[in-house]
Amino acid sequence: MAIYRVMYFSTVTVGSGGRITIPQEMRDDLELVDGDTLTTRLESSETGHKQLTIWKQREG
Repeated sequence: MAIYRVMYFSTVTVGSGGRITIPQEMRDDLELVDGDTLTTRLESSETGHKQLTIWKQREG
């Protein structure tokens, strides 16, 4: 199991159709380009808190 460290936090706003914009700094760090596919996971705790995790699959 991989252990990840937090690099930074950012706040995003949900726009029309549920769209969010990934901040430029994060897009640069992930080396995202048009057409990339991201994987999402929704997690829930026993207390009802939820979090959305988004990641780019490692190539190769």
